[in-house]
Amino acid sequence: MAESELPSPPFLSIPGLPNFRDVGGYPINASGLEDGAKHKVVRRGLVFRSSEPSKVTDDGVTKLQDLGIEKVFDLRSAVEIENGQRDGYGWKVKEWDGASREFVPVFLDQDYSPESLALRYRNYSSEHAEGFVAAYIDILAAAASPSNSFAPFRTILEHLASPSPPAPCLIHCTAGKDRTGLIIGIILSLCGLPDDVVAHEYSLTDLGLKSRHAELINHLMSNPSLNTQPEAARRMISSQKQAMLGTLAKLRETHGSVEKCVVELGLLSPEGIRQLRDNLIVEVNEEQVVPWQNHAKLLS
Repeated sequence: MAESELPSPPFLSIPGLPNFRDVGGYPINASGLEDGAKHKVVRRGLVFRSSEPSKVTDDGVTKLQDLGIEKVFDLRSAVEIENGQRDGYGWKVKEWDGASREFVPVFLDQDYSPESLALRYRNYSSEHAEGFVAAYIDILAAAASPSNSFAPFRTILEHLASPSPPAPCLIHCTAGKDRTGLIIGIILSLCGLPDDVVAHEYSLTDLGLKSRHAELINHLMSNPSLNTQPEAARRMISSQKQAMLGTLAKLRETHGSVEKCVVELGLLSPEGIRQLRDNLIVEVNEEQVVPWQNHAKLLS
C-alpha cells in the first residue's frame, strides 16, 4: 500500500519517515452511547509514533515542526545506531530545531551479545504469537530494570503525566514496531482502551512499514541467526494483533492489571496514572473518532 493510500487519521504523510501516525482519536468506550453524545477518546496531536527518522527530508522536518513536536524519545541503543550506520543503512541520529531528542534506550549495549541477540531473534521469528509475547515481556523487563539508568518507559510515562500540559512527543525505535509498540500499548491501556482497539493500533504497523520491509529484512538476515531464514525474518517484522493481545493478557496474569503492572515496576504512581488520564482523555463529537473498524478491513 502506497503511503498516500494509508488511512488518515491515524497516518500522516511525513516525507522520509514511514510508519508515522498519531495514536490519538481512539474511543475509550463507545458502547451504549446515544446519538449525538460525546465520545471519550485519546487526545489527538499529543503522542506520535514512527520508525527511526534518519531519512526524513527537509519538508518532513517542516511538517514535524508544524505538528508542534517538542520531544523525541529514541528507544534505540548506542550500539544499535552504530551498527546501522556501519552496515550501510544510514540509521544515524536525526535532530531538528524545535524538538529535543531524549536518548532512552530499552536495551543496553551488553544486551547485543551474540547470545542475547540469538535468543531475542528466536522469540521474534517464532511461528506463534507466544514468541512475540516472550520478546515483549523481555522488552518490558529491560525497560524497567533498575540497572537501566535511562528508565525509558518511566521517562515517557512521566512526561505524559506531568502536572502541566505535556508537549507533543514522538516515540520511535528502529522500525517503530516492538519497543515502540509496547510502550504505546501500555499508554493506550492506561487510558482505558479495550484490548481489541489497542491491538488494532499496534497492527497498523503492517501497513505503515511496508516501504521499509526489504531494508529491514536484509538487515535482519545479516545476523548469523537468520541469514538462511527469510521467512523467519519476515515474521519478525510483522505486527499481528495476537502478539499484543497475548502481551496484555500476560501482564494481567502476572500483575492483575496493566495499571498494577506499571505501579509495581515503578514506571508510574497511581497518582501519575490519574494525571496521565486527565492529560490524554478528552470528549469529542462522533465525527472526530478514528473509524478503526473500517481500517481493520485493510489488514484482513
